[in-house]
Amino acid sequence: MSDWTETYRPTTLSEVRGNNKARDNLEQWAKTWDDHRDAVIVHGSPGVGKTSAAHALASDMGWPVMELNASDSRGADVIERVAGEAAKSGTLTGGEAGRRLVILDEADNFHGNADYGGSAEVTRVVKDANQPIVLVANEFYDMSQSLRNACETIEFRDVSKRSIVPVLRDICRREGIEFEEDALEKIAADTSGDLRSAVNDLQAVAEDTDRLTVDDVVTSQRDTTEGIFDFLDTVIKEEDAEGALRASYDVDENPDEMLNWIEDNVPKDYRGAELADAYEFLANADRWLGRVRATQNYSYWRYATDNMTAGVASSRREPKGGWTRYGPPSYWSKLGRTKGTRKTRDAIAERIAEREGTSVGTARREILPFLSAMTHHCTNRDLTVRMAAVYDLDENEVSFVTGSGKDTNKVQSIVEDAEERRAEAVVEHSGSAFFEADDSSGGTDTDDADAATGSADSSADADGQETLATAGGGDEATDSESEPADSSADPDDAESDDDQSGLSDFL
Repeated sequence: MSDWTETYRPTTLSEVRGNNKARDNLEQWAKTWDDHRDAVIVHGSPGVGKTSAAHALASDMGWPVMELNASDSRGADVIERVAGEAAKSGTLTGGEAGRRLVILDEADNFHGNADYGGSAEVTRVVKDANQPIVLVANEFYDMSQSLRNACETIEFRDVSKRSIVPVLRDICRREGIEFEEDALEKIAADTSGDLRSAVNDLQAVAEDTDRLTVDDVVTSQRDTTEGIFDFLDTVIKEEDAEGALRASYDVDENPDEMLNWIEDNVPKDYRGAELADAYEFLANADRWLGRVRATQNYSYWRYATDNMTAGVASSRREPKGGWTRYGPPSYWSKLGRTKGTRKTRDAIAERIAEREGTSVGTARREILPFLSAMTHHCTNRDLTVRMAAVYDLDENEVSFVTGSGKDTNKVQSIVEDAEERRAEAVVEHSGSAFFEADDSSGGTDTDDADAATGSADSSADADGQETLATAGGGDEATDSESEPADSSADPDDAESDDDQSGLSDFL
């Protein structure tokens, strides 16, 4: 027996059930694509007809389809294929007006570096595309903000029971299956808005019978995951303490994320004393989560969950009605806005940590603020130049540490001077490593020692082991060039010139 979900997949948009407004918006997007040339994100729960609607749209528009799945082939290969199809225009294989529809299914499975820059690269592709692109996603907020902002968005909602039943009724008639109306209604009720699952369940129970009765429908209540917005309604408005706690068992969010959602949205419905009580419980939850992070004892999660769900629900003083526009935590948008700054900070901290032999955390928490205070707005210019030279900082990194604008002449000149100091240090420490010994001079043991010292210094420089003392030692370098080498110099003095003192030179 063939798969009924494929056999009875809608072939035109008019056959898509339960999301009339979303269907009409998708059709309008396609018909006006030449005017806006934006990609569109079609998002909603699994099984509500998102991908089927995209294929039906292509059929209505007369566009050939190129479908890719982000989960099956994640990374550079799928992005290159999307980019290749999206860049084509007016091809022989194109449909009306040379158009083809690129469908990227499960587009919410792209996550930054894990996919070799997948999210950022897909964002670039959809901005530059010459063909219409539909991105299909289950979890809208799992997609990067930059990708969401680059596309139009259309939400497909869960299909209502009254929309699922006619579909099941039509399939039964086409398959020649007699049925009781109550049986179809039970299947529709048990699938919680998932039309695809309803069709699958119908096929499963109808395989061994010619007449479908309610007793044949033995499908149990599905193990469904409650959406986060429904969960917020449950906790903040509807259930008592016990009901709110039980609702948390069906939410696919860890306690840290759940806390962020509740914390940001509870002020939209609570006021005065009830809001104060709710935040007291949320503060308790945050303390328990802090203990989890400190001890790695995840049994404390249950105490955090108790406070953020049952505690918040028990803070409600009066019934809450109506519809509230809940939104994602502002904490996430703050992380997005500061991502570049944090990346710069961590890159500098890693370089300092490697240089000074400490942990990245120590470099970030203790050394970086110390450097920032000493070089604030580049007031101590020589010190700032030496810092930039030792830690190999560019304009953006010097600007981050000092607080000065990276495009200012002051910062750019500091970076240029730092590069000159590094170059001078390389030449100074190269010694005789780049020159052959003069045979006519008659080599001495001292010359051999000097050459060996020069080679060692050159190797140290090749490894990037330059010190602040070396980078800032302009006067000493001049003296050493103007005075002849003393063949009786103490070897310990040569070793002290290569002392890797690092940050201690600031002290």
